[in-house]
Amino acid sequence: MRFTIQRENILKPLQFVIGVVEKRQTLPVLSNVLLVAKDNTLSITATDLEVEIVASTKLDISESGSITIPARKFVDICRALPDEAQLDVAFDAEKDRVIIRSGKSRFNLATLPVNDFPNIEDVSGALSFQLEQDVLKNLIDKTQFSMAQQDVRYYLNGLLLEVTEKLVKAVTTDGHRLSYCERDADVSPAEKHQVILPRKGVVELAKLLGDSDSPAEVIIGSNHIRINLENIQFTSKLVDGQFPDYDRVIPKNGDKEVTANRELLHHALVRTSILSNEKYRGIRIRLQPGLLQAQAHNPEMEEAEEEIEISYQGGELEIGFNVNYLMDALAVIPSDTVKLIFGDANSSCLVLPIDETLGCKYVVMPMRL
Repeated sequence: MRFTIQRENILKPLQFVIGVVEKRQTLPVLSNVLLVAKDNTLSITATDLEVEIVASTKLDISESGSITIPARKFVDICRALPDEAQLDVAFDAEKDRVIIRSGKSRFNLATLPVNDFPNIEDVSGALSFQLEQDVLKNLIDKTQFSMAQQDVRYYLNGLLLEVTEKLVKAVTTDGHRLSYCERDADVSPAEKHQVILPRKGVVELAKLLGDSDSPAEVIIGSNHIRINLENIQFTSKLVDGQFPDYDRVIPKNGDKEVTANRELLHHALVRTSILSNEKYRGIRIRLQPGLLQAQAHNPEMEEAEEEIEISYQGGELEIGFNVNYLMDALAVIPSDTVKLIFGDANSSCLVLPIDETLGCKYVVMPMRL
């Protein structure tokens, strides 16, 4: 195997796949990337047995073939070379070594057998549809922050993707808050389709998606999901589990509706949070007609208090929240004005953009202070 390529043309696909490569691997070959050169195309594959990314680039190949090469060392070499540098990559089969030459630089790297590199099975599609990249990216960006981290309820450590007639929905929850987002899509499944993407797959997919309206082909199989972009193929195992019935969690009958300037409220919460308890991050919200008060205190007996004017005509209410959860929801709402709907001191708060056609809902459970 031998090929010549410009630094920029190989660095970009390498950066797409490198996030999948774990530093501490159970199998040594998983710290390598698989390079396959044939038909004037170089494909680079990385996997951790849960997520696989294949990125391709066009080039002139002197000699077809395939090798596995240490991923992080290869990326570091490409990053360290000067702009516009040419790389000459050649595999010495007798010594199981790959030689990389560029100008007066020369690198000799160990390889591992290609046959040891795992290959994710082909995804036979139970459902296949196309979605604009920016729509899929928006669904993920608006919800991924409330995925659980290392929860024993493993199905919460991921994102629910639900496909129904003309709609694609993304839902995440960590048991204390919930994010919901829906977008119109040209899709007509025979029945409602729900799958759970694992946390790492969601994070890596978000990096690959662009803000363009170019199509992403989504193929959902029984155990995997595959998303084909231009020159990139993303495949992830699905989480085998039953996601909670999110519709039951979204409050339906809150009678206290607050309308506030999103930025003013967000800044007030940021300032109040400075003196909240570092472990529990609790703040107290007091509502009265036309006014929202946010208070925080900590074990050092320090206190912070903020007041902002709001549109609210209901009765007085005092309720506690984890301030981070409220700030996270406000940070991803695109509208200048937000609605907060409350029930009583023991009911969840529903945070909405003022323009409900944006299709986002955020639920934050109260906490005792």
